[in-house]
Amino acid sequence: MLSQSFNMIATIIILVIAQITSRVNSFSEADKISTLPGQPQVKFQQYAGYITVEEKQQRALFYYFVEAEVEPASKPLVLWLNGGPGCSSVGAGAFVEHGPFKPNENGLVKNDYSWNKEANMLYLESPAGVGFSYSANKSFYDFVTDEMTAKDNLVFLQNWFSRFPEYKNNDFFITGESYAGHYVPQLAQLIVQTKTKFNLKGIAIGNPLLEFNTDFNSRAEFFWSHGLISDSTFEVFTKVCNYSQIRRQSQTGTLSPVCAGVNKLVSTEVSRYIDTYDVTLDVCLLSANQQAFVLTQLQEGEKIDVCVEDETFTYLNKKEVQEALHAKLVGITTWSTCSDVLKYDMQNLEIPTISILGALVKSGIRVLVYSGDQDSVIPLIGTRSLVNDLAKEFGLNTTVSYRAWFQARQVAGWTQVYGNMLSFATIRGAAHEAPFSQPERSLVLLKAFLEGKPLPELLS
Repeated sequence: MLSQSFNMIATIIILVIAQITSRVNSFSEADKISTLPGQPQVKFQQYAGYITVEEKQQRALFYYFVEAEVEPASKPLVLWLNGGPGCSSVGAGAFVEHGPFKPNENGLVKNDYSWNKEANMLYLESPAGVGFSYSANKSFYDFVTDEMTAKDNLVFLQNWFSRFPEYKNNDFFITGESYAGHYVPQLAQLIVQTKTKFNLKGIAIGNPLLEFNTDFNSRAEFFWSHGLISDSTFEVFTKVCNYSQIRRQSQTGTLSPVCAGVNKLVSTEVSRYIDTYDVTLDVCLLSANQQAFVLTQLQEGEKIDVCVEDETFTYLNKKEVQEALHAKLVGITTWSTCSDVLKYDMQNLEIPTISILGALVKSGIRVLVYSGDQDSVIPLIGTRSLVNDLAKEFGLNTTVSYRAWFQARQVAGWTQVYGNMLSFATIRGAAHEAPFSQPERSLVLLKAFLEGKPLPELLS
């Protein structure tokens, strides 16, 4: 009798597990992308869809997941977050920087340096109001903070892993750039604090906002050292009104006449034909004649399509593309790279996150901070000093002295390692969005980070 009862209970448990597994599989199968319009043929799987993070407000975050090209079961899982605050990880990270495809006028072309060569890539549009992510309660958009974003991102991950349980034991890394200098460490900190059982191994952040004054005030020295402003303008940009003052006043609508004058002087000397995200890169010019010039330059050997952001905007606004991605426009008529509806609490920019990096290192999470060295928005000058000061504060000795690292027998950047958990690197010739302008070097950086290995030295 006891045996029959036991067998009955066991059968019920098996049926329940089977039902749960079936439901999970049906969710992930519903999100599977058969093919994207204009896509080259590939062997890896792609998924896209929504994860609800708040039932009452019907708040849902959109994701795009690309399995690793080979052996996805054994490869790490990498979450990517773009910054802004309020810019799209799908539109920027996936289709402009390091996803498997890049749009052009004919559809999609294969990205030879896609990060899914080394990892399973999960791109998240966050917070709600960014890209295809939405909240049915529009009042959510009126005041969004770092704390709200981190909590929603954690709920997203918990629900995503329920939908894709086969990846829960893979090594997990959180990566991003720019304002993700807030998003990434704050999410990692929340995972550690809540003791959520993800296999979190490390975080990597590129050209990150870590400390408002240090990061923004390094812009003056960067402009001056690259010849974009004169000696006299450098002096007023540091002594009369610095850039952190200009940013702070602009955000609160209180830009003083003195700071407005300094800002105008700097803008005039730099000129509007310079991309401040990469001061050495040509810009995408809009008139027919100028556009023809840019395309001619590309045909003569320039490998960077400086108009790929415009092409991505066009591609992701095609109805057939949105259908293939299982995406929808809720409360908006057009997908945009950076949100037109989100009102982020800009006071959050002044929350320093550099100390969080130290806490993560102390808890056993590897941290990589890297800088595209042609970025004037968050220049390497401030970032490097912040990481160096952090290492001193936490008593981390230099284990790899500042040195060049290499890719294809050329200097790809410089690096320094503190202890065995904190490292800094530059990517030579790279923009604020480093994988956009230096895709191969960025892929080498990612591979070394995921494997926990030093960046390559020049072999004799």
